Amino acid sequence: MRNEMNLQFSALSQNESFARVTVAAFIAQLDPTMNELTEIKTVVSEAVTNAIIHGYDNSPDGIVYISVILEDSIVKLTIRDEGIGITDIEEARQPLYTTKPELERSGMGFTIMENFMDEIKIESNEEKGTAITLVKHLSKSKALCN
Repeated sequence: MRNEMNLQFSALSQNESFARVTVAAFIAQLDPTMNELTEIKTVVSEAVTNAIIHGYDNSPDGIVYISVILEDSIVKLTIRDEGIGITDIEEARQPLYTTKPELERSGMGFTIMENFMDEIKIESNEEKGTAITLVKHLSKSKALCN
């Protein structure tokens, strides 16, 4: 059975924790391990923070969109913005790469996402935004609504 949630909120840094907790609460129905839940919360934090800081350059006018699809033991997350986009996705995926060194950003966001999730897809168009789709196969998940 498939279950879906969609969320949108202002691109404000204080909303990052709201997004993380909301996604975790929705995914909890699949009974993930604590490690799986922590990894998903971490990737949500990384992707949302990227949208706010890099996509919208900390402008409060932006909107961050999150879609979560649960199907069997698979979690599919899409975090999307309509910000400035990524010029070079392969460069952005390199460990320690950041466009905001003055903010003391570690440049490890995509690396963390790649390590914690089973699949990652990054689509971006300059001045139109970025969508990051992340897939996680849960190890001991219950089927939905048994």
